[in-house]
Amino acid sequence: MRPCLASLILIAGCRLVRGPNEGPALEPTSPAVKQAPAVPASTLGAGDVFEVRVFQEPDLSGIFRVAADGSIDFPLCGRLALGGLTSSSAAQAITRCLSPRYLRSPQVSVFVREFNSKKVFVFGEVQKPGTFPYEDGMSVVQAVTLAGGFTRLAAKNSCTVTRVIAGAEKRIKVPVEDVGAGRAPNFPLQPGDILFVPESIF
Repeated sequence: MRPCLASLILIAGCRLVRGPNEGPALEPTSPAVKQAPAVPASTLGAGDVFEVRVFQEPDLSGIFRVAADGSIDFPLCGRLALGGLTSSSAAQAITRCLSPRYLRSPQVSVFVREFNSKKVFVFGEVQKPGTFPYEDGMSVVQAVTLAGGFTRLAAKNSCTVTRVIAGAEKRIKVPVEDVGAGRAPNFPLQPGDILFVPESIF
């Protein structure tokens, strides 16, 4: 195993180990889990790359990457906060900046090239642990499938998802085997979730 991947797995594993002051893992039906707002995969975030096309204005068109604070440095406009916006909303924000001060009726289009800000992480007893692109409505079963499926040592119904809820990391118990078999309700993931599959003790 490559050293960098091994380090990532070790770090994720450490984050998921319950400390002395950490409470028990939450159930998927917990109000805190159910009330946490979903983050659409189509919104811009840090690291995302997109193309801006301003009709008949090649000097204002180009490729941009969203900075860590959710902004970009756009010609004439300076810093524009685009984090959390869809591509159409980002185009509207750029249009408002350019019109009417710089252009009379600018026609702006935004096309996302790379969604780097929306990822899920799968570690533990899966065939190919790693980082995977998030998709709207993505479930734990899809995440395990992307990771190549369980290993023979996997404790399939003892999986945990680590998620940031109200600014704090929470662990959620997810019986992935039962979800896949229809014995438990589907559990949709969110960007940034860490799915950990432990080893069976038997």
